Amino acid sequence: MNEERYPVLVVGAGLAGLSAAMFLGVHGVRALVVERHPTTSIYPKARGQFPHTMEALRVAGVDRRMVEVSPPESGFRIVVAESVTGRVFHDMLVGDGPDLSALSPAGWANASQERAEPILAERARELGAELSFATELVSFTQDAKGVSAVLRDQEGTTTVRADYLVAADGHRSPIREALGIGTHGRGELSRSVGIVFEADLGRSGFALYYLQNPSLPGNAGVVVSTDEPNRYALSVGYAENLSEEDWRELIRTATGVPNLDPVLVTDGVTNGHTAVRVADRFSEGRTHLIGDAARVMPPTGGFGGNTAILDGYYLAWKLAMVVKAEAGEALLNSHDPERRPYADILVEQQYTAFVQRMRPDLATDDTLAPPLDPVSTLFFGYRHLSEAVLQDPTDDGNPLENPEQPTGRPGSRAPHVPLRHNGNTMSTRDLFGKEFVLLTSSPSDKWAVPGIRTHRIGRDYEDVAGTFEEKYGLTPDGATLVRPDGFVAWRSVDGAGDAAAALRKILSRD
Repeated sequence: MNEERYPVLVVGAGLAGLSAAMFLGVHGVRALVVERHPTTSIYPKARGQFPHTMEALRVAGVDRRMVEVSPPESGFRIVVAESVTGRVFHDMLVGDGPDLSALSPAGWANASQERAEPILAERARELGAELSFATELVSFTQDAKGVSAVLRDQEGTTTVRADYLVAADGHRSPIREALGIGTHGRGELSRSVGIVFEADLGRSGFALYYLQNPSLPGNAGVVVSTDEPNRYALSVGYAENLSEEDWRELIRTATGVPNLDPVLVTDGVTNGHTAVRVADRFSEGRTHLIGDAARVMPPTGGFGGNTAILDGYYLAWKLAMVVKAEAGEALLNSHDPERRPYADILVEQQYTAFVQRMRPDLATDDTLAPPLDPVSTLFFGYRHLSEAVLQDPTDDGNPLENPEQPTGRPGSRAPHVPLRHNGNTMSTRDLFGKEFVLLTSSPSDKWAVPGIRTHRIGRDYEDVAGTFEEKYGLTPDGATLVRPDGFVAWRSVDGAGDAAAALRKILSRD
């Protein structure tokens, strides 16, 4: 039995696992990704990339690719209706999504998971990752120095030794189970069964229909267009032993076209479930959970796929710095306290949307979380609070803040401020992604710290709107230290303090 060595072993080649491998490659660390399925996803599944996700994808150089594989029609429609052609109860969204341009330089994309995963896989390979499909994790053990994993493919078994293991192995997560990590939340809400079909419904553009219809199993369903013209996916409440004619009749009910003769896509039947669960811990020893292994939630809201990509983005820089001995191992202790509180909030927000769109009978539930206002809070207002952030002494520790009134305090997303550099328009957000950076508007060179790239706003970059100091909460003598993931790690409001010492503490090197 052979044994190979890798810095990081990633189990699961969905959005989370592929993103982790890709962003590890951005930071110069090689990963092995194993996936039990023979290919990336062959179903549309999650669709759409939000602006904060597009910012991360820009760091890896794949943001434009996501736009290119998005449906050509501008905008999309989300409705709650009796059927595709029937009575509309509520237009949830028509257009390109909320205008978040004041908060981010990035726009939206609408790529399906079926098209997004190959892009992530290709870029991960280009950056040094090794991807092994039709390969199963049989078992693993971990000790103080690494993880040993037994993998099985068609040729037999192989033992792999890695410094760290990333569990991106889905909502059932055998890795999470093997570690004895429990979950909390509302549990399973429903089970479903779905099919892909082809029919000319006389519709164009991307559309998502949440159906409330007593003639469908479970009294509800979802119809979503795919990347192929006249091809749709239908999901309804779980039912057993449905024949092809049963499916055709369900499609007629869901579309509201009684004489429709749909074509069923071969091998298109899938089983699914809707649940609200969050892992009790996102880390155990040298293993870290991301994506559905860390949390599952209803698809209503679109944050599942986006959060999976960002899990990889937020974890990769930490793993890379530790692997390259640029940070102490304690830096990885920040993964759980930074990502789990947001997960607890997010799954409840998605549950509220699920009730509104799919289960209005549950609307009287007094535990239902009210939708966050403004909605931009879910995109840009969550905070990362851990020992990898040196909070202000007066910080209230709130995990959320209104991004439309940014504070610039440590733990918060570094705000978008329009800049101009060498005649080009850009953003403060474009300065982040690959290393710690220091931002200041001080006209002096006092913040020129060896080993930290310093950007002087107002000197090296023109502050177009004159809002840098206000949004970052700084005086002209102050400075702010921003992490590779674009979150504020430390700041000196008035010019006091030692940025180099702060960085050493954040990286667990003191």
